[in-house]
Amino acid sequence: MRIAELSRQSGVPVPTIKYYLRENLLPPGELSSPNQARYGEHHLRRLRLIRALVDLAQIPIAQVKEIVAGLDSPTLPLHDQIGRAHRAITPTRNLTTTPEAHTAASRQVDDLIRSRGWTIEPDAPALTTLVDTIAAMHTLDHDYLTTFLDTYADAVEKFTTLEITAVTSRQTPDQIAESVVIGTILGETLISSLRLLAQESISAHLWTGHPAGPAGD
Repeated sequence: MRIAELSRQSGVPVPTIKYYLRENLLPPGELSSPNQARYGEHHLRRLRLIRALVDLAQIPIAQVKEIVAGLDSPTLPLHDQIGRAHRAITPTRNLTTTPEAHTAASRQVDDLIRSRGWTIEPDAPALTTLVDTIAAMHTLDHDYLTTFLDTYADAVEKFTTLEITAVTSRQTPDQIAESVVIGTILGETLISSLRLLAQESISAHLWTGHPAGPAGD
């Protein structure tokens, strides 16, 4: 397809596509004449990925370039490609905690990961986020929530196994990596939305006298 058609199908303006081409975020098209190039399905998928990273995950262009470079690397293993993307899209949070709470949280998370046999890199941003979140719960005197940590992990492991199984059915490593990145970004919103809806429904049953639905019968 020509660049105008690529723009129409992706919803990305032509000037933006040209910018991505100049920044090497998007691979060049196949020249059909000295002044024209043609683009394919790979370019369309890559544009959707870039827009997901920029618009949904609010990742700066410089970091998007690192993710894209990893996806395009012929030597970087798929696991490392995905890890690089996860590190880019994991937000940094500044939570108020005490040193004692942080120590207790670190010990609790270490015990959780060891008991579940999870393989986690020590510098994983999500690891830091989890420790800081649990420490904040201790600091704010809501540490009763941490007693559900293993139950939370059970639920997360179940649906994450389904996600990874579905993603790995894609045809190429490039498609797999892109699916993991987009799925992670949108999956966070999906899970959060479902959790809020479930909380609203359960609280309605408990405190307003609203009858329970089929699941509560």
